[in-house]
Amino acid sequence: MQLISRDLGIDLGTSNVLVYKMDTGIVAREPSVVALDRNSGKVLQVGAAARNMMGRTPGNVVAMHPLKDGVVADHDLTVKMLQKFFRDAGGSSMFTPKPRVVISIPSGVTQMDERAVINAAMEAGARRVYLIEEPLAAALGAGLDLSGPRGHLVVDIGGGTTDIAVLTMNGVANASSIKLAGNHFDESIARYVRAKYHVVIGASTAEDIKIQIGSVFPRSEETTMVVRGRDSKSGMPRDVSLTASEICGLLQKSANRIADEVLSVLEDTSPELVGDIADSGIVLTGGGSQLWGMDMLLQSRIGIPCTVADDPASCVAYGCGKSLSWISKMTEGPANLARKRLMQGF
Repeated sequence: MQLISRDLGIDLGTSNVLVYKMDTGIVAREPSVVALDRNSGKVLQVGAAARNMMGRTPGNVVAMHPLKDGVVADHDLTVKMLQKFFRDAGGSSMFTPKPRVVISIPSGVTQMDERAVINAAMEAGARRVYLIEEPLAAALGAGLDLSGPRGHLVVDIGGGTTDIAVLTMNGVANASSIKLAGNHFDESIARYVRAKYHVVIGASTAEDIKIQIGSVFPRSEETTMVVRGRDSKSGMPRDVSLTASEICGLLQKSANRIADEVLSVLEDTSPELVGDIADSGIVLTGGGSQLWGMDMLLQSRIGIPCTVADDPASCVAYGCGKSLSWISKMTEGPANLARKRLMQGF
């Protein structure tokens, strides 16, 4: 029983990592950022403390994301990051058994990417590693009943990727993953401000703009926001006033690409499942789904009702946590349990 209580579910996101502990719930919610001393190779900070250092470090210190587009970009830093989260969760130490871990991965990643995630988690202190596709975990976390033959469509908009999946009978019937999500929105805003106003802003400022006045569907009232950056010509600080409508026009382009991908997935889905989805609607999960008007834009483009799940940013973590109860029926290693359809009867 003690071993089971140590099992962990990990939402290994490009922007944030969430850790779910069996019988406890979510015990860690941290940015997936590591601060490193280039000279010594020593990891200085992990998580929120490291994120606060981004753009404010001396030349020998760099704060970086070890994950890119939902997969491991830097193995060593990913290991260090996971070790810290495992310790914080009480899931791995010299006095406790190593945990079994369920980790979410984007749909359609290569077997090499899967193996990279497994190796990093094992090196960080996991006893066994199991993989679950992000949209499947998101659907479980959103409370969808996947046990029957009816179809459901989940659009999980994370930091690095947007995963779209048609789910039925505890498995994935059709899925797609595109490298366009929350971070892409932030980068678009930063590029726009520099190109139009000749002011350079950081990633955190771009994210604040997205959260406060960003939208992908016209608002009934205009709002403005004043941001401060560096003049690209003089190098001096300068304020810029941005309107919600101009940011909306910018972000709509990317949101429409997500809508196009959803339509593409539906075109490749059986008519019976599409009929089910038309009745049950589309469920949006992930932090990116909270961008104002995302549900309205998708509904207007696709013609199917869209709803944002409760606590959408935590759905994948909750889904990983739910899967811990049937961890003994999973197949460990790179054989993705969703693709192998090994979840029947959980």
